Amino acid sequence: MKSFFNRLYLGVRKDPSRDWMALLTLATLAFVCVVVWNVWAFDTVANGGTIGAKATSTPQTFNRSTIDAIHGVFEKRSAEEAKYVTGVYRFTDPSQ
Repeated sequence: MKSFFNRLYLGVRKDPSRDWMALLTLATLAFVCVVVWNVWAFDTVANGGTIGAKATSTPQTFNRSTIDAIHGVFEKRSAEEAKYVTGVYRFTDPSQ
């Protein structure tokens, strides 16, 4: 790897300020490209457009049984919580 860099700079006078200016120029160019991309993407989405390929089909509607199952899980959790509140379960704090 060292020989690659030696061949790269062979016969070229080392100039740190030139190298820094090239690095800063490339970094600024990359930053401007990112800003332009983000402004374009924001403008496209804000105006109701899409980025990438448009969907060819509508998404499938949700399944009611799945929602009912989730609702059942939360009901079971609230029933367990109520057992602690009403005194059916006693919570003993091990730190005391």
